[in-house]
Amino acid sequence: MASLNRAEAPRFPRDRLTWLGYISISTYGFYVYALGPVVAFLRQELHLTYTLTSLHATLWSVGSVLAGLTLHRLARRLGRHRLFWLAAGTTAVGALLFIAGHAFEVTLPAAFILGTGATLVGAVSSVFLADRHGQQRDRALVEANLGASGVGAFVPALLGLLALTVVGWRSALLLPLLVLGALFLVLGRVPMPRPPVAVLTVGRMPRAFWAPCLLVALAVGIEFCVLFYSVPLLGIGARLSTADAAAALSLFVAGEFAGRLAGAWLTRAPGRTARLVGIALGVAFAGFLVLWLGRAIPLEVVGLFVTGVGIGNLYPLTLALALGAGAGRTAQAMSRVQVGVGIAMGIAPLLLGVLSDRVGVVRALAVEPALTVVAVLVLLVIVRAGRGEPATA
Repeated sequence: MASLNRAEAPRFPRDRLTWLGYISISTYGFYVYALGPVVAFLRQELHLTYTLTSLHATLWSVGSVLAGLTLHRLARRLGRHRLFWLAAGTTAVGALLFIAGHAFEVTLPAAFILGTGATLVGAVSSVFLADRHGQQRDRALVEANLGASGVGAFVPALLGLLALTVVGWRSALLLPLLVLGALFLVLGRVPMPRPPVAVLTVGRMPRAFWAPCLLVALAVGIEFCVLFYSVPLLGIGARLSTADAAAALSLFVAGEFAGRLAGAWLTRAPGRTARLVGIALGVAFAGFLVLWLGRAIPLEVVGLFVTGVGIGNLYPLTLALALGAGAGRTAQAMSRVQVGVGIAMGIAPLLLGVLSDRVGVVRALAVEPALTVVAVLVLLVIVRAGRGEPATA
């Protein structure tokens, strides 16, 4: 590939606001990557069915949908700055309930509160990063999610290790709260960009927005299938214990980190987003087939890592496409995207939970490659319609 010259790779500033967005998205990512192993531990600890276990993801997704439905209006009423720190406080409440709860009557509402607060933290961060970096939003979002996957790479292993100690796996959920507290002390007064006056009002999103919006939801559904059901799949195929399988999930997140590291370099030049999404879908599909059909530890380990490499760039790149197609209405576009993301986060794990109780985990996971095929078809529609790249902000 030709080296990037200055015209192809314009200056990319990483100021205090950018770092606030990067680090806060990493705290959101911590909880997202922790949720799969956490519900696996809850299933074992509280003797829950797959369906009841998956309800934690469903309630998290209900919170995500609520965050999406209220994001734009709350941002207009409170301002992005106040909304961001209110969301951080809500995240703390949900995490502390999860830590204190030893019955599903407590952990279920905790999942809802945590899903609402953490999603708002991630969503507001994505909005001000996209507005701050304009046409370079794809690079900003890939770099932000690169950091999140870097954090997430050690989360499953951390949970697995702490589960074997006296402090228990719940203690890991305190770490993002400490980070958010430190951010408040150091960067709590950093101003956030206001949207242009022309797009402050609520209106219909452009027709070009809805296909990329659907693509984001599909990307999240694909990722959550792997995050939530890799642990039981490894237990069946590779015969690993729950703690060992939760630790092995770090390989998936390490793959995401590797994929996003490559994505951060590839997005230095504009005009590649749709092409990179197509490549990522192909790599994810191939890796998952190895993970899904393999019955030996080496095969499943390789499949898990390669799946992560492919899936790693799906969310940030499809999000860049959707926000770029929002005609400058970044917060409103993110609000609509987050509703779709929340629905995908809820439906995919719950569908897998119901199917797993009826036909087994392995057969139920056919949902994942099916979602990938649909995502490819939606991407083809976007490209053929000439809407493959973000519009000028």
